[in-house]
Amino acid sequence: MPDSIRLDGPLEGPAGPEPGSEVPKATVIVPPRGWVRLALGDVWDQRELLGFLTWRDIRVRYKQTVLGSLWAVLQPVVAMCVFTVFFNRVAGIAPEGDVPYPLWSFAGLLPWTLFSQSVIRSAASLVNNPELVTKVHFPRLIIPTAAVLSACFDFVLGCVVFLGLMVYFGRVPGPSVVFLPLALLVVVAASLGVGLWLAAINVKYRDVRHVVPFLVQMWLFVSPVVYPSSAVAEGYRTAYSLNPMVGVIDGFRWCLLGIGDGPGPVMWISCGTTLAVLVSGAFFFRRMEASFADVV
Repeated sequence: MPDSIRLDGPLEGPAGPEPGSEVPKATVIVPPRGWVRLALGDVWDQRELLGFLTWRDIRVRYKQTVLGSLWAVLQPVVAMCVFTVFFNRVAGIAPEGDVPYPLWSFAGLLPWTLFSQSVIRSAASLVNNPELVTKVHFPRLIIPTAAVLSACFDFVLGCVVFLGLMVYFGRVPGPSVVFLPLALLVVVAASLGVGLWLAAINVKYRDVRHVVPFLVQMWLFVSPVVYPSSAVAEGYRTAYSLNPMVGVIDGFRWCLLGIGDGPGPVMWISCGTTLAVLVSGAFFFRRMEASFADVV
């Protein structure tokens, strides 16, 4: 997508323009040079297209399925049961406080499922929409963003299941629940940042489609989903906090269950990493955008 347009002088034939005739102008498209601009205003102008693509992804994902949207909650529920049996009952991993392990693990699975599904879908979003990339003029940033926003639909359904678990275990959210939208904003930002990096790389190197599931699986075990972050040795805590999902998961558990002391160094480091990944991913995506139509 061009970053600037320059208007040159009149177009003249071999004999020059006819007297009194209107002189046509030549439009020369100049490729971007140096630092590219994010052009977020263009994305905002096309917000209706963003909403349409988001809704299209949701409809296509559950079209002609037997269980429909129940698939959105089946994965975290099954994961919660597996984690409870093997990590809590067998391995003896206990959560912080007096919170039941199923409720504690599901509070971590909520942001993790949103993050993992967003990364997987956004990484493949450009390759899965070659007609849009090659034939329609619009900010390509909309495509991976729509993939991330469509995963938020699954997150809402997961929250309904979590409320049911809260009722079953007789728990009531504390005042910290008002900060849940901020925690959700951070996990969406982290998902979009990683997704932009992978989506741009996936256009040129199709090996990414094989790497992403493995990456997400390994990322699960370096995030405090099945174990509390307090289990990590103090000397490694700062390096561990560079994982953006550490602060996000701890933040969700603090908001929903009141576990922990609230925002602290771990959360601020993770938020800083999230911001760095998002900004760098957006600039990298825009830098590579000019070659998408030729490669995809």
